[in-house]
Amino acid sequence: MKTAVKDVMTTRVIWVRRDASFRDLAAALRRHRVSAFPVLGDDDKVIGVVSEADMLTKEAPLGGFSGLLHHRDAEKARGITAGDLMTAPVVTVAPEDTVEHAAGLMYTRKVKRLPVVDANGHLVGIISRADVLAVFDRADEDIRREIIDEVILGEFLVEPKAFDVKVSDGIVTLTGIPETNEVGREIVQRVRHVQGVVAVRDRLSYLSS
Repeated sequence: MKTAVKDVMTTRVIWVRRDASFRDLAAALRRHRVSAFPVLGDDDKVIGVVSEADMLTKEAPLGGFSGLLHHRDAEKARGITAGDLMTAPVVTVAPEDTVEHAAGLMYTRKVKRLPVVDANGHLVGIISRADVLAVFDRADEDIRREIIDEVILGEFLVEPKAFDVKVSDGIVTLTGIPETNEVGREIVQRVRHVQGVVAVRDRLSYLSS
């Protein structure tokens, strides 16, 4: 089972226009208790994201310490609207994308949240790191059943009785004798990507080469 972004995203999103003032942004951050806003253009498409970090450049020392700031940060420190402060181009995901894909983008792009947009680029939600990590809150028995029914039997066409699958707190322990060493290693690798699996303990009995 692959969880889609639409299954975990937040649909009530606080957004701002490009011309929203710094003061309005600061007030909205406090009022709505969020840490960032998607920024919408005139066509209602997402054009950027403005976060607390973007706004904090306003408080950064610009005197003798300006060399510590990147050029873009210095520009943001002088910004007065969401358009001045936002990070762009924006990284987005689609509702049908997998949570795994969203997690990969967050990791590689070093962002805490991603706007979710439809095929026309319009905002439909937002997904955060907390939303991504929620997929690990899955019952051990559900994980075990998927490994047996969908992975071992469904994908590899192997008799499940050849393996013993135990799951505790998301940690999977596999024992048994695979048909070949290659099949055994492929099963272990596939199990690592089952939704909710934290780790896999490979206790399979491999044939001596």
